[in-house]
Amino acid sequence: MLDRDGFRPNVGIILLNQKSQVFWGKRIRTHSWQFPQGGIDRGENPEQAMFRELHEEVGLHPHHVQVLARTRDWLRYEVPDRYIRRDARGHYKGQKQIWFLLQLTGHDWDLNLRATDHPEFDAWRWNDYWVPLDVVVEFKRGVYEMALNELSRYVPRSDNRSEQRSRYMRSGQRREGQPNASLMDDSGAMDLPPGASFDPDPQNDLRDLPAAKP
Repeated sequence: MLDRDGFRPNVGIILLNQKSQVFWGKRIRTHSWQFPQGGIDRGENPEQAMFRELHEEVGLHPHHVQVLARTRDWLRYEVPDRYIRRDARGHYKGQKQIWFLLQLTGHDWDLNLRATDHPEFDAWRWNDYWVPLDVVVEFKRGVYEMALNELSRYVPRSDNRSEQRSRYMRSGQRREGQPNASLMDDSGAMDLPPGASFDPDPQNDLRDLPAAKP
């Protein structure tokens, strides 16, 4: 379902814990980290799509969260041609997203990356609100910055928020396409940050890896 400009309606989710840290998921079999997101199906409104995606990607139900805010309007990003199926090129341009800020009212153990047969993440962690942009796929970084900035007013303040935001902005200025060295050991294998939870799927084959979720 595309609009007249070739953008598919989509929702993004910023999930906070009680420390105002955000859920940060590692895309399955990649070194990319991101927030939960997904398309809006025909007949759904953005909030209905958000709750469906929240369960499919993170395993949470509406009673596990409180909706704090949403972006006022659509935020758009274009997807490079190399990520678009050949038969969709010329029609599909990218995503337009409504972003939601949620407060987790349940517990960490309510999170379940295997809630469906098609998981999006194989690891997760709680991260400072100003997430590192250099581990986000390049073409989504602008939307992440806009969503985080717009919704930050609804997040409880802390003394180190300015420092966190400064680090976040600096990370976005690093050279594009460079992997985050802190996520890999000397052999190039994945080295998860402290506090991350890894949930591997032994049936997956790394050769089937999609580069990123558009």
